[in-house]
Order: sequence, then C-alpha cells, then structure tokens
Amino acid sequence: MEKSLENKPLNMRIRLLSSTFSEKENLMADYLLKHPNQIIHGTINQIADELNIADSTVFRFCKRLGYKGYQDMKISLAAETTYNKGNIHELVHENDDEKTILEKIFYFNIKTLEDTLKVIDDEDFIKAVKSILDARRIEFFGFGGSNIIALDGYHKFIRTGLSVNAQIDSHMQLMSASQLKEGDVAILISHTGQSKDILDILDTVKENNVFTIGITGFTQSPLSQAVDIPIYTLSEETDFRSEALASRIAQLSILDALFVNLMMYLNQDGTDSLNRLRKSIKKKRT
Repeated sequence: MEKSLENKPLNMRIRLLSSTFSEKENLMADYLLKHPNQIIHGTINQIADELNIADSTVFRFCKRLGYKGYQDMKISLAAETTYNKGNIHELVHENDDEKTILEKIFYFNIKTLEDTLKVIDDEDFIKAVKSILDARRIEFFGFGGSNIIALDGYHKFIRTGLSVNAQIDSHMQLMSASQLKEGDVAILISHTGQSKDILDILDTVKENNVFTIGITGFTQSPLSQAVDIPIYTLSEETDFRSEALASRIAQLSILDALFVNLMMYLNQDGTDSLNRLRKSIKKKRT
C-alpha cells in the first residue's frame, strides 16, 4: 500500500486519489461516499450488479484504495461510520443566511486543517525541514492562486536569514528555476499537481539535480510522484467554494510549521535575523 494511504479513512483515500480515477472508478467512488450502509451490509456481487460492472472491477478498486479486498474495506468503513456518525457534513445552501455561511466556512477550514494533519507523513515533514535548513538557496514556485501561497512562503522565510527567493511572473519563475543548482531546494506549490507551468518548473530544476518539495492535494499527480518529498493537503469542496480555495488554509499552515521549525533549529541566528528585519521595518512606521 502507498505510504500516504496507510491508516486513512475511506473518504480521504478517495479524495487523495480522485484526480487519477477512470470513469468506472469515479462511479464506484461516488457510490462508496453516498451509500456507505449499502457497502457495509452488501456483498461485492450486489454492489457490482447495482453499478453494472464486474465483481473483479470492484475488487481491483478496493485494492487501488489500499485495502486487501472488499471485505477489508467493509470492516474499515463500518468502524469509520460508527466513529463519525455524529459528524454530519453540511453543504452551503442558497438559502443560508450570512451567519450560517460564516459558521460553515469556518467549519470547512477547521476540517481542512484537521484532515491535512492526518495525511502529512511525519518523516517526510522532518526531512523537508532539514533539507531546507541545509540548502544553499531556497526558492518558492506556484502559479495562479498558488503563487500567492508561494509569495507568502517567501514573506515568512526571509525572516530566517536563509537565502530565499520567489517570483510572480511565469517567465521569471522559469528563468530563476534554470539558475538553481545541486544543493538548492525548490518548493513547488500546486493543489492539483497537474498544471503545465509547475511541471515545467519541476523538469527544469530536476535537470540541475535540485532537491524538490511539493505541496499538493493529490497523491497520484505528476508533481507528487516526481518530487523528492511530497507534503499533502486534504480539503473538501462545496457548491460555492472549490477544493483549491479550501486547500490554501492548509498550504499556509504547512508553510507556517516549516518556518517555526526552521527558527527553532536556527536558534540565535534566526532570532538575530528576525530582529534585524524588525529594526528595518520599524523605519516605515510613523
């Protein structure tokens, strides 16, 4: 089983792999999420007949999700349903008032953080911290909404005193990526991990043996499969809010956690750098 799927509930496994599902796999995933009781109380033959697919197709999908088979998935799902039966996921509805929407958005964001914390691999996160700490140069990359996250990473990390950079323009990002060398670290941010721009950056830095960290939402994306260390986010979408928007909260929190870890390792050097920055910024205040 892929390490990122170990001990994860069914809905998380589906969301992590969903970008790579075939039409039949999407059909089965939708059925699993909407009809957990039928899965728990039904047989593989009944489910296959209900979806008009072969038993073997259902079995292979269970294996794809990291289970030993259909029975193993049933047992896990039954335990999850018992544990989570009080947590009813509410969508945003058109007739919701302002306060209700406010509460639901906060709920979605909190759930995004809780779910992401469950899927982050501890060993990979520690390796990411240490690779950044030892890097000659650190550069953030991201396009569209992810570029805002990349710039926020730069805004944080510049306080450490480490050599760090980020660009806004797509051509400038590619040019800057071409100048990275072995001993540098590239942090690539993309919710889907599939955009051509971010994959072009990945190809460029890989040619120069640059160590890569990917912050992304899908375990089977081209980005997550190719970077040295993938760090995953997990978020849900509503009718009015895309998954990528919700994932920003988790992406920002991952960068916060990396930054604080770096400052702890840097100790006095980090404190001195932060004080120099604060002293410089103070000149801008009236």
